[in-house]
Amino acid sequence: MSGTVSTIVIVVILVVILFFAVKNSIPHFRGEGGCCGGSGKEKLIKPKKLDNVTATKIVKIEGMRCENCHRRVQNALNSIDGVNAKVNGEKAEAIVKLGRDIDDSEIKKAVTDLGYKVTSISIS
Repeated sequence: MSGTVSTIVIVVILVVILFFAVKNSIPHFRGEGGCCGGSGKEKLIKPKKLDNVTATKIVKIEGMRCENCHRRVQNALNSIDGVNAKVNGEKAEAIVKLGRDIDDSEIKKAVTDLGYKVTSISIS
């Protein structure tokens, strides 16, 4: 009889652990989790309106896995003066409109400082 009781206790403990594991994973699978260290609730910085677009660049980025990743990259790029950026997570790229001459290394640094990898920067 004591073997049955210990088995029931172990099963109950495993069910509780499984419940909390699944409960805490659901936001991540919806793309709301913090796979990149964020809470999934980072506010999006609205892209600046540029008076004069001098160039448009396509930045290919590896490592963005969720909406929070996309927001982080877009916010970092839009925080650069003279940049209007929109990130497309499905294509793993950012469309970056420039209102002034900005070196590719500055764009790359904004992305790599977040832990993502820039694979290419091309002029659109």
